[in-house]
Amino acid sequence: MHTWPVQDAKARFSEFLDACLSEGPQMVTKRGAETAVLVPVHQWRRLQSNARPTLKQLLLADHSRTEVLTPARVQAKRRPLPAL
Repeated sequence: MHTWPVQDAKARFSEFLDACLSEGPQMVTKRGAETAVLVPVHQWRRLQSNARPTLKQLLLADHSRTEVLTPARVQAKRRPLPAL
């Protein structure tokens, strides 16, 4: 994996993108520390689909995974009661 300082990646973005498409993932560093990775979209989609459990995996799991299935509850805003 080739490493690009953030200044070079910004200045030569077209070349940076072409290198990603032809050579694979490209690392971006900021002040010498690894900060981000540019990956081709087909590889990103494959990684995303592999990270999400399937319905079969959820049903066959030994432990409950209800946090994945149920959305977070939102506090409802109530109208003030009218004065009597």
